[in-house]
Formats: sequence, structure tokens, C-alpha cells
Amino acid sequence: MTVSEAAARQLTADYTAAWNTGQPDAVAGFFAETGGIVINRGPPWEGRVGVAAMAAGFYADVPDLRLVCDGVRLAGTHMLYLWTFSGTHSGTGRRLKITGWEEWELGDDLKVTASRGWFDRDEWARQVG
Repeated sequence: MTVSEAAARQLTADYTAAWNTGQPDAVAGFFAETGGIVINRGPPWEGRVGVAAMAAGFYADVPDLRLVCDGVRLAGTHMLYLWTFSGTHSGTGRRLKITGWEEWELGDDLKVTASRGWFDRDEWARQVG
């Protein structure tokens, strides 16, 4: 299977919109039942429950999180989702603007079966203060 550019554009638009709802289950709905994500080589967040917990953690840190899709790259069922999020850190009140990406493996139903997420932790720490 190869993901079409049109399907990728729709998927990323919908995924971005899900993040912008502030609802962890909306984000988790884009993952396969047994899918998961690893961020910056950290521990895996497994299944939709794990993905929802990951998203809830970001919302707790940045309650007004707004995500923008910066680009997409495709190779068969492998997809790169480039993003920027901005918002206010709940602990320090400082404004954040963080860039990163997710590398997705997609199933035939276009659900994420595995994701590797990346962002610069040092930049996060600098902006948080």
C-alpha cells in the first residue's frame, strides 16, 4: 500500500485539528488499538490509552496548546509529520514555541501503528525557564 498525497493531507489536517481540541482521546483515535508512540527515545506510550495519557501530559503542561502542521513526507506507508506547537507553560507562565516531528508507520486503515516523536528537550527547557 502507498498513502496518496491527498490522503496524507487529509490525515494531517484531521490529526492537527484533533490536537487542537484539547481532548486526549481525540488524539488517541488516530492510532491503531495496539499502536503507540515513543518520544525522544523515552518510554513507550502503548495503545490508545497510552497515547491519550501522553497527550494529556502535554495538555497539562501547555493547556492552551495550538498545533500547526509544517509539512509532510511520504514513503509508502511511512510518513513524516512536521509540526510546531505554541502555548503557555502551566508552571512558569512562559510562552512556548516548539518544533518537532513524528515518524509514523500507517496501517491499511491509515491508523498509526507506530510513531517516533522528536523535539529538542534543551530548547523546551530553555523556553520553560
